[in-house]
Amino acid sequence: MAIYETLMLLIFLPLLLLLNHALADGLTLDIVSLGAKPDGKTDASPVLQTAWAKACDSTGPASIHVPIGTFYVQSGSFNGPCKNNAITIRIDGTLVASSDIQVLAKTKAWIEFKDVNGLSIHGGVIDGKGSGIWNCKHSGNNCPDGARNLEITNAQNVIINGLASINSQMFNIVVHGCQNVNIQGVKVSDPGDSPNTDGIHVQESSDVTILSSNIGTGDDCISIGPGTTNLWIESVTCGPGHGISIGSLGKSANEPGVKNVTVTSSTFSETTNGVRIKSWGRPSSGFATDIHFQHITLDNVKNPIIIDQNYCPHDKGCPHQDSGVKISDVTYEDIKGTSATKIGVKFDCSPTNPCTGLTLEDIKVTYDDQIAKASCKGAKGTASGMVEPASCLE
Repeated sequence: MAIYETLMLLIFLPLLLLLNHALADGLTLDIVSLGAKPDGKTDASPVLQTAWAKACDSTGPASIHVPIGTFYVQSGSFNGPCKNNAITIRIDGTLVASSDIQVLAKTKAWIEFKDVNGLSIHGGVIDGKGSGIWNCKHSGNNCPDGARNLEITNAQNVIINGLASINSQMFNIVVHGCQNVNIQGVKVSDPGDSPNTDGIHVQESSDVTILSSNIGTGDDCISIGPGTTNLWIESVTCGPGHGISIGSLGKSANEPGVKNVTVTSSTFSETTNGVRIKSWGRPSSGFATDIHFQHITLDNVKNPIIIDQNYCPHDKGCPHQDSGVKISDVTYEDIKGTSATKIGVKFDCSPTNPCTGLTLEDIKVTYDDQIAKASCKGAKGTASGMVEPASCLE
């Protein structure tokens, strides 16, 4: 067994044992028994709130069960702190949102858990019914921003296992201000043209793992925001989507940095980007350091390896296009496959804060059965082993 897998078992085994104890011996609440109707029309939100209140108030482990069936949920906000640290939500059915874009117009997240320590969500489908929002945005009309399918905020010791998130109005799964979160076996499915539907977004959180998940969406498969530290991403299949992105960073002048992120043993298929770091072209105290992209497979990816420090939507708010975000100590190792464009490696770094400590090792990216090309601006580092296209690092 790999060292990392062993460490993960040591970290999460006690929590898993506690949660299994909850299922066996603790309080169990079935939402149908509490009055929810699996008809896809009757709002189950009040029943879910009642079940959560009972589970949260329990001094022992508690479990909420969503049985097979389709349950309409207008919205749900489930808040702690709770009297126990072991609440399990087991979903065997499907939760569906309203298809009316005004129902969640003033709601940031359709389903939210906040201030909870010890939460496990297993299985099930959450369907955000987001096509109305997407169509509105495509038409250029004045539309609501859209709600996130699932948001976990200010929580500790969280497990999300086997959940499917589909048709989200906006981001699918958000982890914000959390510690010790394990996401495994998740499936995200949105159309490739659905706007702002990031698969998983992590921000201001530490010790997060994302394992063995399949993500197809209209934006980043995984987006990594400011303040993220100790993030491990492994065995993720991405496509359609915009790849796995650190950033955008530097939107604010003062923001926390990103440190110790690993993306490994993952596959990108016909995505807009592969592994990307992007920052706004304006002053900022942000940074990204100790980043590792390794054992990556590419299949017809437009920008397989890219750093873009000149991100500036609509060319507004970016004086001189100089990013203050400092990017350093980024390793690219064993990345192989095909590019959909001639430029397979592009490092477009800040002219005033060059990227430093970039490392390329065992890279082979082809385009149209030929070795792709590399482009570098303000990028310093080293290359070793076979590197194709040839390194352009200073």
